[in-house]
Order: sequence, then structure tokens, then C-alpha cells
Amino acid sequence: GMRGGRGEFLRGAQRAMDVRGRGRGRGRGMGDRGGFRGGFGDRGGRGRGMRGGRGGRGGRGGRGGRGRGRRRGRNKRDDKDVWHPVTKLGRLVKARKILSLEEIFLFSLPIKEYQIVDYFLKESLKDEVMKVMPVQKQTTAGQRTRFKAFVVVGDENGHVGLGVKCSAEVANAIRGAIERAKLNIIPIRRGYWGAMFGKPHTIPTKVTGKCGSVTMRLIPAPRGTGIVAGRVPKKVLQFAGIKDIYTSATGATRTLGNFVKATFMALSKTYSFLTPDMWFDRKFKNSPYQEHTDFLKDNPASKKAKDLEEVEG
Repeated sequence: GMRGGRGEFLRGAQRAMDVRGRGRGRGRGMGDRGGFRGGFGDRGGRGRGMRGGRGGRGGRGGRGGRGRGRRRGRNKRDDKDVWHPVTKLGRLVKARKILSLEEIFLFSLPIKEYQIVDYFLKESLKDEVMKVMPVQKQTTAGQRTRFKAFVVVGDENGHVGLGVKCSAEVANAIRGAIERAKLNIIPIRRGYWGAMFGKPHTIPTKVTGKCGSVTMRLIPAPRGTGIVAGRVPKKVLQFAGIKDIYTSATGATRTLGNFVKATFMALSKTYSFLTPDMWFDRKFKNSPYQEHTDFLKDNPASKKAKDLEEVEG
């Protein structure tokens, strides 16, 4: 009996040592590859000598390269709030060549700068954080938790956007989600339930949207109905500027992310449904890029370079 017990004990000790050894080995391996956020800071700084400075964050790959550009402009404080567009679309918007979001939607131009949406809807745009949820990734040293934020923006007048962002801090997640929601803004078509008097108040047809197991069905409703929907989709529909609507949802609507996305997808389909009143022929005009080629051609950055050359020359 004694011997058995001792053997068991030895085996247990061996196992403990094994585990410890393995843990340590793996830890070291990770360090060299830039594992363990925040740990090994000095190594980060040294290894990436060129980028230096910000290297102290170590494990994350130093985030160094970004630091250099920012150092120069520290003294010009007022410059920060001015928007310098980097896309063609942004330049057209800033130069007032495009006068409404509708012109952008007409040509399905991708919006890649949230300032474009701010420019058109700044005053009327509202945002609401639908949910902030922790998501985890399993690492050798336990879990690392980040926060995922769902944000809906809208002007309560036919434009609504949904943004999802994951970040280590809640504030960053929410800020990022708001920006993404603005980039994802879509036009909502509104219509009538019956008589065509007054402003459109509901959606023109029944539409459905699906995300995961959640199916969201939106059904036109008579005036005075209000928004008949759960807490989550109600906000989205409100921001879209719909006054009356019936809804019917199936699936696991507790997964808030999918519930919101399904509602958003259903709303985005309102314009893709071809109703008889849209059967007439249209004269299509050129896309803004086509129309303002001359403006886009002389690129301000290269102009600066030319001026410099002339001055030096």
C-alpha cells in the first residue's frame, strides 16, 4: 500500500513539473513573437529600434510606426478639427460638388470617411448604444476580454446606420462603432398603408431581413399604429423615421447583435423592391466621379509638391 501511494505521489510531482516546464517554455516563445500584451515592454522597444519611442507597448508589435507622423504637428492645435478628405468622394463633398447623401446612394458609392455623413446630417444625426458585450479570446495565460459595442445612428428621416466595433476599452469600442455606423448609413424608403395623403409614414411593402437564426419581418401599418416592435428593433425603426409599422420576428431574438442586424437588413431592402410607381424610364446622369473629373484630376497634394519645386527651382 505504501509503495503504491509513493508512486502516485511521484507521478503527481512529475506531472506538476511537466506542466510548469511547458508553461514556461511556451511563455518564452510567445515573448519573442510579441505575445503577452503589455508584458515584455523593453523587448518591444529594443527589437524595433527604428520605430522606437512608442515601443514600450511591447507585446502588441510596438504600435511604433504610427508615432512618427504625429510628433511633428504638435504645435498646431487648431489643425486637428479640420477635416482633410483622403478619398475622391470626400474631396467632392468638401468642395460642395455633391449636395446630398442621395447623390452618393444613387451611384452606390462606398463611403469610407464618416465625416462625409457628418457633413450632410451633422445636426439631425442621433446615436444610441444598443449593447456593449464582452467577448473573450482564450490564450495560454487565460482569457483576454474585449468589448463589442453595437450602435445605431439615424436622423429619424429616412437614414439609418448600424455599426459594430470590438475594442479593449468600452469607450473606444463605442466611438469606433459610432464611426462605423455612419459609414454604413443606408436610405430607407417610406410609403403609405392606404390613402396617399400627407407625408409617407410606414414602409411601402412587406420586407424581411435575416441574420443568423433571427428573421425580422416588417409589415406596413395604418396611421396612428405607432411602432409595434420589441425594444431593440423599435429604436432602429425610430431612427429610420418610420412612424407606423407592424413587425414579426422569429428565431433567437435574444442574440441582440443578430436581432439588430436582421432589422437593419430588412430596412435596407425597402429601396430594392421595384414597385409599379417606379416603372417609368429614367434619364441617368453621370456618376459624380465622371462629372467632376477635372476637379479630381488636379490633386492638391501634388500641387503642393509642384509649387515647392518651382520655389526651389
